[in-house]
Amino acid sequence: MDDTPSVALPASAAPGIPSQPPVPLTMRGRTFAWGERTFVMGIVNVTPDSFSGDGILARAEGHDPVELAVDQARRMAAEGADLLDVGGESSRPGHVGVEEAEELRRVLPVLRAVRAALPDMPLSVDTIKPAVAAAALDAGADLVNDVWAVGADDRLARLAAERGCPLVVMHNRLEARYTSVLPEVIGDLERAIGRAVGLGAAWEKLIVDPGIGFGKTAEQNLHLLRELGALRILGRPILIGTSRKSTIGKVLDLPAGERLEGTLATTALGVAYGADVVRVHDVAANVRAARMSDAIVRGGWREGERQ
Repeated sequence: MDDTPSVALPASAAPGIPSQPPVPLTMRGRTFAWGERTFVMGIVNVTPDSFSGDGILARAEGHDPVELAVDQARRMAAEGADLLDVGGESSRPGHVGVEEAEELRRVLPVLRAVRAALPDMPLSVDTIKPAVAAAALDAGADLVNDVWAVGADDRLARLAAERGCPLVVMHNRLEARYTSVLPEVIGDLERAIGRAVGLGAAWEKLIVDPGIGFGKTAEQNLHLLRELGALRILGRPILIGTSRKSTIGKVLDLPAGERLEGTLATTALGVAYGADVVRVHDVAANVRAARMSDAIVRGGWREGERQ
């Protein structure tokens, strides 16, 4: 005799199983229809110490950094970027923290100038400081990218709730200590999502990021990429940021400036395994890799048509 209890759902209840795909998100009149294709986020680093060597302040000697940032943003838009992520503080291992006033000084002029130059381009601000995020939203940003969304500080989730803006909920840890990395990452993200929703953030405006390269070893990063589809259980769009990361450097024994092919491999396989957004430095090449991957994985392409 089977003594396992069985219950039926109330007539008005949802099944509790994430629908596929998540409902579309609209920013600046652009619709992000999850599941139809992969979206490409271009990285605009307003820093002197980016690990990837692309920090605008590191190459701005004799030039206006705001003009350089606008030129980069225009180029990325022309190359097919769907949104741009602007950050004023490096998050690479061993980076030197930036004071709030300095981060504001770096980020706000760039956001205002890029917004003026590209009025229809969705813009994200990459920061862990609530005051910077709030000022960035006032300056024209549409989305907050929180690399410590699973930490104890809930102020960015509160801000997203207050402003009604999308929020990237990224996984991170101070040390790469896990008993089982995949379920722990999913569990941490699930708790962060629940907290954000509990504070009033809109469920349909949350995007999850497994945090490749953040508090994880190279082996753990590769494992998470291989099992990326498991994050679908969270019911939210998935963003990955693998571009030029040290895991690629370790696998291929190459410096940051020579990791394009490795990045393209992670983009193509990331699409195959379930990524909805790829955050990249080299937009044109990654757009092509994503489009080709979409044609294979998602289907829908017909001869004579262009995406």
